Amino acid sequence: MPLGADARDALTTRGFVVLAGPLSVEELARLQTEYDSACAHAAPADVHVGGTSTRVTDFVNRGALFDSLYVWQPVLDAARCVIEAPFRLSAFHARSLHPGAPAQELHADLPRTSDAWPMLGVILMVDEFRRDNGATRFIPGSHRWTDLPESALTDRVAARTDEVLACGPAGSMILFNASTWHGYTANASAVARRSLQWTYIPRGGRPATDFVARMRRETLARLSAVARDVIGTEAG
Repeated sequence: MPLGADARDALTTRGFVVLAGPLSVEELARLQTEYDSACAHAAPADVHVGGTSTRVTDFVNRGALFDSLYVWQPVLDAARCVIEAPFRLSAFHARSLHPGAPAQELHADLPRTSDAWPMLGVILMVDEFRRDNGATRFIPGSHRWTDLPESALTDRVAARTDEVLACGPAGSMILFNASTWHGYTANASAVARRSLQWTYIPRGGRPATDFVARMRRETLARLSAVARDVIGTEAG
């Protein structure tokens, strides 16, 4: 199933789009369980506990259930749309927003001068994204602006009249141009809000995670040719 024309148009003009994801109800339930297990058993070096969220890196090597996500056809089509050149997977991690976490400052993920620009970002909602649990907000059209939030805004946390919350049921996906101004909102709920996040960059850029160096033998054996190409691992 290719990326639809309406979704492609939203990604190009607004800088982001929310789609129904590829997982069935049963697959989503399995993924939620595997997500918690993978995070609980990750090596300490792969876990970063910050003031507002916990991140666990390298979900390429966390189990076969996650393999299909970063090679889903609409996601690859979106990467081609944004990058307009051969691309590779740069990062793939879990991120859980802590209960009570305050809103994040608006930001763009990288400057246009980076060798990783342009970048496509993807967020899979492991839990429902709601107004009260830290749904990500986006500023439509800001991916076309030359200014960055840190230089253009005096208060990057304050709500804006032009912001749009990317809400959706668990299993939904956000595709966004990483130059779009965005940030999670406050998690006023009593539980963590879970997500999987990954990015694609130009093939010649330096990935945030060196998946080739970290590749486990059992992971490589199960990966499709498309997955190997996206990661940059030589087949065979």
